[in-house]
Amino acid sequence: MPQIPEKIHELTVGQLSARSGAAVSALHFYESKGLISSRRTAGNQRRYQRDALRRVAFVRAAQRVGIPLATIREALAELPEGRTPNREDWARLSEAWRSELDERIKQLSRLRDHLTDCIGCGCLSLETCVLSNPDDVFGERLTGSSLLPERGRTGKPGRTQRPGETERDDTKSTCC
Repeated sequence: MPQIPEKIHELTVGQLSARSGAAVSALHFYESKGLISSRRTAGNQRRYQRDALRRVAFVRAAQRVGIPLATIREALAELPEGRTPNREDWARLSEAWRSELDERIKQLSRLRDHLTDCIGCGCLSLETCVLSNPDDVFGERLTGSSLLPERGRTGKPGRTQRPGETERDDTKSTCC
C-alpha cells in the first residue's frame, strides 16, 4: 500500500483509490451520491482531504453489511459539520441499523426455507407458492397475473372473466 507523506493534506483520486481499495469509478460514484467530496484544481483535477479515507472505509463497511447508500448518506449528513465518522459514530449507527438487518435476515431465512419446498414441488402455483406469491393479500379475493376491475364477474368469486375466456374450474391443484 503506497504511503502518503504526512505533509500532504490532499489526495488525488488515484491515491485515494490505492489507499482505500475502492476503484476510481466507485469513488466518482460515491462523490456523485454525496458520500464524499472533493475540490477541483485549476486543471479540473479532483483533490480529496485525507479524511476521505475514513469516509470511504465507513461507506464500504456499511455496504458490506447491506446498508443502502441512501441510508449511509443520511447517516453521514447527521454528523456535525460533515465531519468524518469515528468509532462512536459507527457504534451508534450500527446499533440503529441492527433491527433492519435482523428483519432482512429473517426474510432471507424464510426464502431459503421455502425455496427447497417450492423447487421440490415444481408447480410454482400462484395460489399457494410462497415464492411466486409472497404475502398475497389480493389472492384472498382475486386470481390471475394482473388485477382487473371487479365488474362482469363470473365463475369463481372474485375472478374477472377476460374477453374470449370461458369459465373453468380453478379448484383443482396439482401442488403439494
